[in-house]
Amino acid sequence: MYRILTGSFAGRRVGLVVVEHLLIVLAVFVAAVLRLGLPEPPWSVVTQWGGRAVLVAVVLQISLHYADLYDLRTLAGRRDLLIGVARALAAASMILAIIYYLFPGAVVGRGVFAIASVLIAAVVIGWRTAFDWLSLHGEPSERLLIVGTDAAATTLARELRDRRSELGVEVVGFVDAEKEKVGTPLAGQEVLGLVRDIPSIVKTLDVDRVVVSLTDARGKFDMAQLVEMKLNDGVRFDYLASVYEEFTGKIAVENLRPSWILFSSGFTRSVVTEAAKRAADVGLSLVGLVMAAPLMLMSAVAIKAGSPGPVLYSQQRVGRNGVPFTVHKFRSMRVDAEATTGPVWSSENDPRVTRVGRVLRRTRLDELPQLWSVLRGDMSFVGPRPERPEFVAGLSKQIPYYGQRHVVRPGLTGWAQVRHGYGSTIGDAQEKLQYDLFYIKHLSLAFDFYIIAETVKTVLVRSGS
Repeated sequence: MYRILTGSFAGRRVGLVVVEHLLIVLAVFVAAVLRLGLPEPPWSVVTQWGGRAVLVAVVLQISLHYADLYDLRTLAGRRDLLIGVARALAAASMILAIIYYLFPGAVVGRGVFAIASVLIAAVVIGWRTAFDWLSLHGEPSERLLIVGTDAAATTLARELRDRRSELGVEVVGFVDAEKEKVGTPLAGQEVLGLVRDIPSIVKTLDVDRVVVSLTDARGKFDMAQLVEMKLNDGVRFDYLASVYEEFTGKIAVENLRPSWILFSSGFTRSVVTEAAKRAADVGLSLVGLVMAAPLMLMSAVAIKAGSPGPVLYSQQRVGRNGVPFTVHKFRSMRVDAEATTGPVWSSENDPRVTRVGRVLRRTRLDELPQLWSVLRGDMSFVGPRPERPEFVAGLSKQIPYYGQRHVVRPGLTGWAQVRHGYGSTIGDAQEKLQYDLFYIKHLSLAFDFYIIAETVKTVLVRSGS
């Protein structure tokens, strides 16, 4: 699966998780020895406590994941780290209590668990502090030279600089075709030279990859010289659109060319994938409707008691291939919410939302009736969120490629929902489109299930949109 899927390079995250797992297991071993003494023979501590230590580590690391402490896009500060670890330990303690009740043979023991909790908190915080320091001060895994100084180039450079600790990638600078720009500071770096200086800059600064951002690169390169660099020195060359996609998990639309879409990998959906996705939608929506029935009944009663008006709110949305359909949601606003304004985007603290509606929105319970739309085939579990026709008409004129999000069924949740915060502006719509295009390009069942898992986490921590 595409390596940006989890929001960072797999190697860095795997290293964080594996080392942390081993440290937690070791902390349980040490706690057992401190509380019960060293057994005979000494190495039997592994056979006696190995399974129970691994169980503690797995449950705690799941809790850390749901506390967003494995999201390398948002490395926590000291205070947030302490709070996050404390919450994860509390959640893990409750989960383990249930497991121990069901499976008494897995019990660690109060004394051992109390000592282990202190040791685990210490090693996790210590390891996170060391990991953050190494991420910020260690040698980058890749050094990039960007050719071009347009908006797309500076946007990429800024994003890579801000996420240096997460991605381990460093932009050494820029080169450009115009002599007047040489020496100009740009996105924390500077324009180091002209296009013809690429070979010397690559050699001097030990560049691993040259990223071409010039809108029209024809006639500006000595191709024979660049081919020699690739074959003899192993230097990689890539278009900015591909590199931006690789590192950010979205596709930049501002500098996108139809030729890149035509010749890049992805944007293909096989009959098997389509059939499997539809089968998963039908199965999940049927199970969801049955399991959610009590919650839906309670939501309906609460809405009716909380404000006058119908329980359900029906609205036209744009579906696959631009065909409109009717979506049903639990009503979260006043009945007259748009009586004087007409169709407008909802905002984060929308005054039109009722008290019951605010709870429904924060818990996503207002979305449950859309399971019926999934079962009918108007929607999918995962896909771009459907927009109202009034908004689609305007956004299609203002944002390039906006209509391409309708080549797949809209979804209850999507890549944009788990990667981008709440938004109600044209800029937010463009940002979400970039994530939607990435999803469409890399569409697969595995990607869908990853997004569903991330959505569950988003709902539990009440973040996202």
